[in-house]
Amino acid sequence: MNEKINRMNTVVIRIFIAVVAALLFIPFLGAVHLFDWDEINFAESAREMIVSGDYLTVQINFQTFWEKPPLFIWMQVLSMKLFGINEFAARFPNAICGIISLLVIFNIGRKIRNNLFGLLWVLAYVGSVLPFFYFKSGIIDPWFNLFIFLGIYFLMLYAFPENNQKIRNIVLSATFAGLAVLTKGPVGFLLIALTGGVFLIWVKFRVKVRVVDVVTYFAVLALVGGSWFIVQILAGHFDMVVEFIVYQIRLFQTKDAGHGGFFGYHFVVLFFGVFPSSILALKAFGKEPSDEASYSFMKKWMVILFWVVLILFSIVKTKIVHYSSLAYFPLTFLAAAFVYRAHQNREKWSKWMSATIISLSVLIALPVMLLQFVDKYKNEIINSNLIHDAFAVENLKAEANWIGFEFLPGLLFLLAVVLLFSLTKKSEPLKRAVILWGTTMLFTLSVVLIMVPRIEKYSQNALIEFFKSKAGKNVYVKNIYFKSYATWFYGEIQPPENPGYYDENWLLSGDIDKDVCFVTKIHRAPLLEKYKDIKETGRKNGFVFYERKANK
Repeated sequence: MNEKINRMNTVVIRIFIAVVAALLFIPFLGAVHLFDWDEINFAESAREMIVSGDYLTVQINFQTFWEKPPLFIWMQVLSMKLFGINEFAARFPNAICGIISLLVIFNIGRKIRNNLFGLLWVLAYVGSVLPFFYFKSGIIDPWFNLFIFLGIYFLMLYAFPENNQKIRNIVLSATFAGLAVLTKGPVGFLLIALTGGVFLIWVKFRVKVRVVDVVTYFAVLALVGGSWFIVQILAGHFDMVVEFIVYQIRLFQTKDAGHGGFFGYHFVVLFFGVFPSSILALKAFGKEPSDEASYSFMKKWMVILFWVVLILFSIVKTKIVHYSSLAYFPLTFLAAAFVYRAHQNREKWSKWMSATIISLSVLIALPVMLLQFVDKYKNEIINSNLIHDAFAVENLKAEANWIGFEFLPGLLFLLAVVLLFSLTKKSEPLKRAVILWGTTMLFTLSVVLIMVPRIEKYSQNALIEFFKSKAGKNVYVKNIYFKSYATWFYGEIQPPENPGYYDENWLLSGDIDKDVCFVTKIHRAPLLEKYKDIKETGRKNGFVFYERKANK
């Protein structure tokens, strides 16, 4: 079969990958509200660019937002110009990124080995839980990771002894590094530099590096990655650039962004989140004899990249799931490498791998299977007083419109995995892996389409619907005593005419010029009771709504 695949027209394969990826990633992008914080954060900045007409300045609440550069937000602006300001438009750029990413890894896999390896890498990526899931999201990381990965890939080609296109590769590497910086900041270049630096140490600096190449690299990097920052400085926003740099440093040193965690946080995230490729990759980390120089060279870089990402973000104090998402590329590469070798009878599928995959399948499928039963028996759970968080208790009271068959994706996934290992042999690693990846992909898709909208009903739907009900009305809308970006996006907030809008105390007790609608979480509600002219108007699923009338 591998010879047949390797003889196939690569154009046909690319078209097939693009069409399937589009069918997987594009439909139903707008089926559920954007999630606080990150999805709504970026979408709101894009909306404010459109509303204000200022496409150079990233804003939140129509104030300068110095935490992120604008490239991804520009992509969302273009999408919103095409599809309107909505969830579909906010997520569409990542669906396109998914299509491009799969084509990129197929092309690279084909070049370093053949069509079969390229397709295995594509399957390993799209057939793992979080790598698939992120292409259905509106967060910044898929594009950020793709730019970094391409920056590393072309740097690898530059260092490859048999490659003679030095200037081309150094320019492309610097260009993608610059795009990564424009997407999320200097950490994009840092990851490329660390990966390249570790490689140099590994090979004891036995790489021919010309001065002209170094100068070219940093010139292109500065031109592409620094262009927006230079424009901001020339426009008199030097203080914004300083704030941006300070913020990036703070992310490394403190538990910023509202998230902390233990040192091994990202080990756990990658082990479970990149299932099943994380298990398949374990046997590919060691040395392996190979007469394929380009593959061996690529593998060395992928192993380095994996450890650079994992160690760096384990050291960083701020812990967020997608921080380690760049590791999806090397992990899925190594998973494909194992399956390829096993298919050639140069590696064995061990019993512990099957046992681990089945065990993780149970741990992943069980919560999906049980979630609807938690809703069914939520009154008993609430009355048992097992949950001591008042906000969580009220969340649980939400109506999520369960039909009764939502447990089936988890059950079918678990049965499929068990049957897979029961009906296939260790001597059929290719069949096992392909079916496993395909099963996981369908399971993840079903979770996105069936479970995520229902989970959103518990977590934030009442809040979003409140903000949507205030859109277009001549009132101030304010979330108080908790952080949310949904206020502006779903409330369709316009640039304020009265600067008092930015003063929380003015909204609470000042001489306001129009009514104020407040929302807070139930455990924060007592903080508003001291304001006699702020009246409760309702409460739902852990959120309490208030109104303060203006003196007219």
